[in-house]
Amino acid sequence: MTSSPIHGIISLYELILFVRIFLGWIPHEKDHPVTEFLYKITEPVLEPVRKVIPPVGNIDTSPIAVFFGLELLKRIIPF
Repeated sequence: MTSSPIHGIISLYELILFVRIFLGWIPHEKDHPVTEFLYKITEPVLEPVRKVIPPVGNIDTSPIAVFFGLELLKRIIPF
C-alpha cells in the first residue's frame, strides 16, 4: 500500500515544523535564510493556533496542536 502525495507533503511539513521547534531550543541566527524560510512557512499555521491555544507558562503548545491536526488530516485523507 502506498501513501498519497498529500500524505508525503504533510509528512514533509511535519519535519519542517519539527526543525522549527528544535531551533527554539538552541541558539541560532534569526536572519539566516534557512531560519527565515522555516519561520515563513510555519508561522502562518502556528499563529492562528496560538490565538486559540495560549502558551502554558513559557511553553508554546501550538506546535503540539498542529501535529495532532496534521496526523488527523493524514488519517482522514484516503490513500
